[in-house]
Amino acid sequence: MTFNSHSEALDAAASWGLPVSDKQRICRNISEIKEYIDHWDKERKFLPYATDGIVIKINELACQRALGYTAKSPRWAVAYKFKAEQACTELLSIDYQVGRTGAVTPVANLAPVQLSGTLVKRATLNNADQMALLDIRVGDWVFVEKGGEIIPKITGIDPAHRAKGAQPPVFPDRCPDCDTPLVRPEDEAKWFCPNQDGCPMQIKGRLVHFVSRKAMDILAGDATMEQFYDTGLARTPADLYDISKYQLISLEGWQERAAQRFLDSLEASKQVPFERVLFALGIRYVGETTAKALARHFGSIDALAAATQEELLEVEDIGEVIARSVFDYLHDPAHLAQIDRLRAAGLRFDGAGQEAALSDALAGKTIVVSGNFSISRERIKELIAAHGGKAGSSVSGATAFLLAGTKPGPEKLKKCEKLGIPVVSEEEFRAMLPENSPERQGLSGAVHPSGSRASDSVSTIAEERPLPSGGPQIEELTLF
Repeated sequence: MTFNSHSEALDAAASWGLPVSDKQRICRNISEIKEYIDHWDKERKFLPYATDGIVIKINELACQRALGYTAKSPRWAVAYKFKAEQACTELLSIDYQVGRTGAVTPVANLAPVQLSGTLVKRATLNNADQMALLDIRVGDWVFVEKGGEIIPKITGIDPAHRAKGAQPPVFPDRCPDCDTPLVRPEDEAKWFCPNQDGCPMQIKGRLVHFVSRKAMDILAGDATMEQFYDTGLARTPADLYDISKYQLISLEGWQERAAQRFLDSLEASKQVPFERVLFALGIRYVGETTAKALARHFGSIDALAAATQEELLEVEDIGEVIARSVFDYLHDPAHLAQIDRLRAAGLRFDGAGQEAALSDALAGKTIVVSGNFSISRERIKELIAAHGGKAGSSVSGATAFLLAGTKPGPEKLKKCEKLGIPVVSEEEFRAMLPENSPERQGLSGAVHPSGSRASDSVSTIAEERPLPSGGPQIEELTLF
């Protein structure tokens, strides 16, 4: 980019006809930022879209690059969240829902109330401990907020409205869906239904998870999965791949075109990479990030199934609870039978056919990453993998070198010194990559836009002086 500041880039984008927020503002001191925040805390209610805060950014791109990133966010931007809007309404009753993992969640049914632009009728109570902490009763008047302006939650009660003699609700001891006795693991806040393969709500929940956009991205939703379950067409994800067009158009509400689109999305799902297939299986505690780490570490479902719990613990960010869950899942004959059926249907259970490595410049090297860099740490790890290396989580005798940004972990540095392991800077790391590699070409284009959400209606920028030897000094703040 040829721009010196974020504001210049936005002005250029606007001149090209791209949509740019007209609510942006350049602020030159903290008082102007506070004034801007106070203004939009009131005026945001009249916007044609929802917003829950403002993003304040350093304006100069050179300073953004110098400040770099933490493991999860840029150091040159911060989100200011508005206080959530609150409403008070009556608690009419409490339902108990069973999720795909068997967790039983209490849900409050409320007298309808307007909150942040929507009519709220239900709110989560999270678990039995939260209900006890709130000391809640059916018939109470409760305070409701939207977490992140999206999920309604109960934050307290108004004791002045409590009816005399109101009794606390009793959390069920049996599954509200299949009547199986509930269990509560020692390290869990939730109660669970252990009837994984016979509880209808769990089965339907796993089907919905499997077809979701971040998993297999199949053109179907909650209502479709419920219809498939109720008609006996699908009780497991593998059953979806056995459904015929004739069976679909014989169902209520299905036309030939809709049936064909569903079947086309099933076929397209066979190209979904292994890491997303692993996530789609719905193994407890295995989210997107964990599934990606496991898939990249072991390379195939067969290698993963053959791993011991000790070998699973060697994967970065995998603890004993996750390791035990993965091990148990992949040693269950019913689960292995489902995986075999999905494999036979054409799903990917290894990394074959995925994007090839850019080079083998780091082949055989285990590299531990520590500190802040000009790009996100996740991007650094992707570069290591793309050039044949492996990102390690802790320094050991197998570590080739420590890739250290600004403020690396002191304990890691001490261990490197003790073991005689080299410490490499970001510039030295880039020099190890092939000369034609784009990552070798300085920091051009390295700024990664993570940390800002597309849904944020207002962001903020700050202008700074050039970096002195002591680090950045803010002279002007720019709000967008």
